[in-house]
Amino acid sequence: MKAYVVQNGTYQLVNMPELEPKAGQVLVRLKSAGLNHRDLKIKDRVGSKPEPYILGSDGAGVIEKAGEGSSRFKMGEEVIINPGLNWYNNSEAPPKDFEIVGVPFNGTFAEKILIKEDFVERVPTHLNWEEAGSFALSALTGYRALFTQGQIKEGETLFIPGVGGGVTSFIIQMAKAVGAKVITSSRDYDKLKQAEQLGFDRGILTDEDWKTVLADEKIDMVIESIGGATFNKSLEVLKKGGRIVTFGSSTNDEITFNLRSFFYGQYKLIGSTMGSREELRELIDFIEKHNIKPLLDKGYPLTDIDKAFTHLESQKQLGKIYIYM
Repeated sequence: MKAYVVQNGTYQLVNMPELEPKAGQVLVRLKSAGLNHRDLKIKDRVGSKPEPYILGSDGAGVIEKAGEGSSRFKMGEEVIINPGLNWYNNSEAPPKDFEIVGVPFNGTFAEKILIKEDFVERVPTHLNWEEAGSFALSALTGYRALFTQGQIKEGETLFIPGVGGGVTSFIIQMAKAVGAKVITSSRDYDKLKQAEQLGFDRGILTDEDWKTVLADEKIDMVIESIGGATFNKSLEVLKKGGRIVTFGSSTNDEITFNLRSFFYGQYKLIGSTMGSREELRELIDFIEKHNIKPLLDKGYPLTDIDKAFTHLESQKQLGKIYIYM
């Protein structure tokens, strides 16, 4: 089967042997797979190792084979891949053996994937193949940050900088679905206008003075994923006693902030990452109920996946970039 791998320090589209499912495993013939910013960093993590590592964390396809004792799905059933392995029930943090699909576990940028049937779920009924293969990692990350960790409530105001990414797009839609007010930002005015289709209430520019522009807002919660470039600006607009949830850092991982101002303000800082199988199942029910879909940017065939990576690196996308087999 064809697969996109990191091997000897380079990205390569290669032929890999197809494995037979063992007890408790299923072989899924993939129809589509979504790109995530995580995929851009894998090459540096793997280095120049000679073993091929298949990239990709999101994917959807059909059950082609099942190992002995595998009974959750029938042949031909349409399924999505759960990108978070070994995290079954909602807990305060992932278990020690938690890992993400796509290095070291073989990923979804391939014609097929062999995976334990515990980490395969049905395709949400309202999604097509491109949408189904592109939503799980982003939506699950957003769901846990917004609901499990952030505890968003109807009538609250959420500020989430950096519109355009997959997680942000889902958080905006989910927050609006439960009756929150949503404010977002972008470096690009045109992208901000295009993103209005997500339904947020107010958009501002990244280079504006947020404290001045948002002086008339009472922001109950901020969800941060940009990191050093915006963290202190986000903290400045948060109401006293408000909460800030962080699930990523696309700029600097390390920041400094005024600790005295922080504890006088009674702020709450909460970390979040991915989510459990229990939360993924809740998520599927939620997006079906509210007809929430991933915002798609552009698709490429597996044979042109290098172009998809180049497009992702440009940071010009609005929504998810995906590949199809």
